[in-house]
Order: sequence, then structure tokens, then C-alpha cells
Amino acid sequence: MWDNPRILNMAAGALVGMALLAFAIAGAVLLVRSPWFAVTRIDVTHALHKTTRAEIEAATRGRIGGNFFALAPAELRAALERLPWVRHASVRRVWPDRLEIELEEHVALARWGEGALVNTYGERFSAGIAGATGKPLPVFSGPAGAEHEVMQRYARFSQAIAPLGVELERVVLTPRYAWQLRLSSGLHIMLGRDADVAEARLRKFVELYPGTLGRIARKHEHVDLRYPNGFALRVPGLEG
Repeated sequence: MWDNPRILNMAAGALVGMALLAFAIAGAVLLVRSPWFAVTRIDVTHALHKTTRAEIEAATRGRIGGNFFALAPAELRAALERLPWVRHASVRRVWPDRLEIELEEHVALARWGEGALVNTYGERFSAGIAGATGKPLPVFSGPAGAEHEVMQRYARFSQAIAPLGVELERVVLTPRYAWQLRLSSGLHIMLGRDADVAEARLRKFVELYPGTLGRIARKHEHVDLRYPNGFALRVPGLEG
């Protein structure tokens, strides 16, 4: 075997390949552990409104202790996306010692129940209602997973009631998937289960309001629009 040039050449090639691989592995280990390429700067590319620099530093602490080559952007991105107001994060390494971080923050559209918020994409998140906005937010509620649908209907129902000069304070999708509204005037409206039919009834109600309920001097509290050819009204002090 040892006097066969072909076999000897193959063995020599294999040994050279193994040696090169070993050198490459050793070089990679040294490069990863080298202090020469430490990350010394973190740049946030956009102005932030809810997320603080302290929160970003806390999220990145312990995850950039290596150097430029040892950093795991995916792990760092996941840590940043766990911050309360961060919807999406991207992390980019910039040679030779810099990290560039871009954060997209949630924009609160409404409260969800008592303890959560819904953003403008119809996604629920938890970030503390007190810091959401300077003005009161409408309240949404519904079955789990219905956040996006409630957000979409909120936009359409708000458009429908605009001629009344009031705002939509609450949108409720009940466990039986029936829609209920509360206006800033204090009026509660029951719409029924079919969302498209409910919206059509609401628009008809708004159209007829000036000539019907708009003429009643006393405050009306509840309106039930689940009737095909009319509606029921409850006025405080007239029950019974």
C-alpha cells in the first residue's frame, strides 16, 4: 500500500485537510474570544417614545459580553422584543465595534379589558395602561383572539356614529359574539350578532336619530337595535 503513489497522495491530502480544518477551528475560537473586537457602542436608529435607554441597556446586558463575532443578533432581538412597548426589533452588526438597533414601538389604540392594551395592528400587549397615552382610551373586550376583529369594527362603528358628534367609548363582543357599544354621551347600544347587519342597523339609527330620539328632551340610556323594523328604548325614570 505504501508504495502506491495514488494512495499516498490521498492520505497526504486528507492529513492536510484535517490540519487546515483544525487551524480554522482554532482561529475561529481565538477570534470569538479575542478582546480586540469588543462591541463598544450601541446606536438606536429611531427616536423612541415609550422605551427608555435604561430598558434597552438592561435587555442587552449580558448578551454582548463577547466581541463583534461572538454576538448573537437573534438572541438580542428576542430580548429586546420582550420589552413592554417593543413590537419589533432588528439588530445589525456594523464593523468593527458597533451595534445598530431599530425598534418599532406599539402604538396604543385601546384598552383591552382591565389590564391590557391593543395596538393599531389589532394586537394585544401588556405595557401598563397608565403610560399608554395622555388621553382616555376606548375600551375593547371580547373572546381571546378577537382583538383584530374588534379593532376593525371599532373603526367602522366610529365612522357610522360620527354624524352624532360623539365618540365611541366601549366596544364589546360578548361570548355569544353579539356586539354592544357605549357612546361618550352615555348611550348604550345593543346591535346583535351579525356584524354587517349590526353596522347597517347602526347607520340607519344614526340617520333617523335627529327626527326620533334627538327630539326627546329626557336622557335616553339604552337602545336595542336587534329588531328588524325598529328599536327599543329605555329612558331613566320611565321603567315600570
